[in-house]
Amino acid sequence: MNNRQLFLKHIAQTSEKPIGIEMERAAGIYLWDKEGKQYIDGISGFSVCNIGHSHPKVVKAVQDQAAAYMHVIVYGEFIESPQVNYAKLLTSYLPESLNCVYFTNSGSEATEGAMKLAKRITNRTKIIACKNAYHGSTQGSLSLMGDEYWRNAFRPLLPDIYHHEYGSEALLDSIDQNTACVILETVQAESGITAPSKEWLQAVRKKCDAFCVLLILDEIQAGFGRTGTLWAFEQFGIVPDVLLLGKALGGGMPLGAFISSTKMMSTLTHDPVLGHITTFGGHPVSCAAGKAALEVLIDENLLASVKEKQAFLLNYLKHPAIIQTNCFGLWMSLQFSTPEIGQSIIHRCVKNGLVTDWFLFAPDCLRIAPPLTISVKQLKEVCDIILKSIDA
Repeated sequence: MNNRQLFLKHIAQTSEKPIGIEMERAAGIYLWDKEGKQYIDGISGFSVCNIGHSHPKVVKAVQDQAAAYMHVIVYGEFIESPQVNYAKLLTSYLPESLNCVYFTNSGSEATEGAMKLAKRITNRTKIIACKNAYHGSTQGSLSLMGDEYWRNAFRPLLPDIYHHEYGSEALLDSIDQNTACVILETVQAESGITAPSKEWLQAVRKKCDAFCVLLILDEIQAGFGRTGTLWAFEQFGIVPDVLLLGKALGGGMPLGAFISSTKMMSTLTHDPVLGHITTFGGHPVSCAAGKAALEVLIDENLLASVKEKQAFLLNYLKHPAIIQTNCFGLWMSLQFSTPEIGQSIIHRCVKNGLVTDWFLFAPDCLRIAPPLTISVKQLKEVCDIILKSIDA
């Protein structure tokens, strides 16, 4: 049996039609399959590879740390320099109130930890989330997911969770003295890159303050420069009580985190002790890779050109078949008249050497989120492939 047949036989499948490229290697913005065909990664491994693939500094950090030590004990017991050094670097680029990091395995586990933290601090159970929201696929994060199609097969889920339209007055009105937390994506990803108004997000912050409710912002996809600033919330003039990170956090390695204040995080140390535990969370190799990736992002000043590239996309990507464009930083969705047309164009893009995909709650939209390292010349190539694929 060849690898494709073994893949279908032994690897648990998540859809009936996976992209199915047999990968050989990756570097920068490019991927190569086993036949040597080159593809542009137009979605950065779903916003994981914001600085591109196999950056030499990240590779070296992984190699050095693997040679020193890998897993040694359950998270939180030994003092491990990769965790300490990365947490110090991360918090140096965050507001003072976000000074304590809990590293996890993934963004989903970060969501789970934040939900527990909110219940522990407030002694309340009501959680407010949004329709068309995606925060992960574990039981708790699935309970937050804002679409019944994805939730229904796995009920019963967590009780006392209420979903409202993103950006709505109804969400504001639902925040009360029984609410433990409001959890939002700063910019909603899977609805097709939907940004709220600055005024609405500030109103959510104000209402949470009024009722001592924790505001949890999910920047698992939006963080690390994707929107043009290191953190998307910087553009809205607010600070969350808890910040969720993942994807690009590990520089290509599996890593997530929920970040809050030392005072709030300390509630997980007692009544009960070990209020949140994880074996592999904050793996030293992942933390070393993530720290190196963040240093590359800062040292190479990759944020400086994001808005220029956003403007290029908006000006260049025009076609009668595109009925709506949403863009926030180097992060775009192109909407077509039907999901079938959108899917056909996405498949054509892959055949033409551009890896792209759709959105969970917007199957009629095409996703654009290349590594921030992409040049304008390379971005033009991406756009030309998309336009060619639409015409085809």
